[in-house]
Amino acid sequence: QVQLVESGGGSVQPGGSLTLSCAASGFTFSSYAMSWVRQGPGKGLEWVSIIKSNGASTMHRDSVKGRFTISRDNAKNILYLQMNGLEPKDTGVYYCTRFANGTFDYWGQGTQVTVSS
Repeated sequence: QVQLVESGGGSVQPGGSLTLSCAASGFTFSSYAMSWVRQGPGKGLEWVSIIKSNGASTMHRDSVKGRFTISRDNAKNILYLQMNGLEPKDTGVYYCTRFANGTFDYWGQGTQVTVSS
């Protein structure tokens, strides 16, 4: 079965950095676009970044452009999100998702990111 397992979350001060990882299994990872979605405290789900199946193209929401970088290692079946210049508004649970047929069809359990002084 499809499994997505995130790791790498934690607590950092504003301006700090974190790298999230997502280990994928149960499907052909290299055949799917992958995405990160987050949910801030008391807020709805918010798309963050997406990467094509071969890693050739990426997109990020405007508020994280220049600070976050999505990448993937198709040989290891791992998705990454490098986050620099973290701000309190980046606080939330970050989910790794598979993107297929126009939807986020599988989700990981999420990893908490807290940015606070």
